[in-house]
Amino acid sequence: MPAPKKILIDCDPGIDDALALTLAHGCPALDLVGITTVGGNVSLELTTLNALKLREFLGFPSVPVVAGSAGALVASRIDASEVHGFGGLGAAVLPEPRLKATDGHAVDFIVDTLSASPGEISLVAVGPLTNIALAVRREPRITEWARDFTIMGGSYTRGNRTPAAEFNIAADPEAAAIVFGAGWTVNQIGLDVSLTALANGPILDRMRDLGRLGGELLIPSLEFYGMTTAHDGPAVHDALAVAHVADPSLFEFTPGVVDVETAGRFTSGMTVIDFNLRGRVPNANVARSIDVDRFWDLTLSSFAQVEARLP
Repeated sequence: MPAPKKILIDCDPGIDDALALTLAHGCPALDLVGITTVGGNVSLELTTLNALKLREFLGFPSVPVVAGSAGALVASRIDASEVHGFGGLGAAVLPEPRLKATDGHAVDFIVDTLSASPGEISLVAVGPLTNIALAVRREPRITEWARDFTIMGGSYTRGNRTPAAEFNIAADPEAAAIVFGAGWTVNQIGLDVSLTALANGPILDRMRDLGRLGGELLIPSLEFYGMTTAHDGPAVHDALAVAHVADPSLFEFTPGVVDVETAGRFTSGMTVIDFNLRGRVPNANVARSIDVDRFWDLTLSSFAQVEARLP
């Protein structure tokens, strides 16, 4: 059996971020080496607090959690508390953490961690791309040091924050433009695919069998999430980016050139994707579909591993 893939997750917990972290911790194919936080779904103070709560509740206390950027590079800060709840985890109430975040800034942690293990760590971003953009600006070589780079963000059809823009990109369009223009190939998983993987009734029923994990985190957060998202059940957007690192064969991708709109009156934050290329060099592999059944099998089996080890 191959060694687990090391994974560093930049996130803004957030309900779907919580599921992504649970998947990363429970999946035997992955080794979670660090968590960095950014202001997004809720404030930086709350995203960091939620990451610390999840670390202790799920049982990986030795994994560093490092706080990063509170707001966007240029734009005014927005959040999605109307979707994730005031605290960010819906109706889930987790114990207050005993351990603190690691000192320092997320940007420095990302650069230092990747530079110490070039080619070994998969970088995943499932929130606004502010930390990643600042890391690229500080040290452009991270684009070479990362084993690969996967985001949940954008779309090639429509948005959810606005008709044109998905939330993570809309929250900091300038940062997203820097990231897509940094010279690496971004594995982009957008709304077009994430909205096909829903935590519908049968999936929630399977989660109800997961003891404390199901009863204290998964069900209360997802049922809250479901009241404000897709009528067939909430999408678990961010978990798909982690699943891609664990098993890339779950997805079908098409190479494309992704440009981020930063100035449009109605389209700021839109990802404009050219699949025709016309001689242009792709800067992204854009997800076009996912094997939903296999995704849920991977995710729920990983959740079961977490439940079996809960402290």
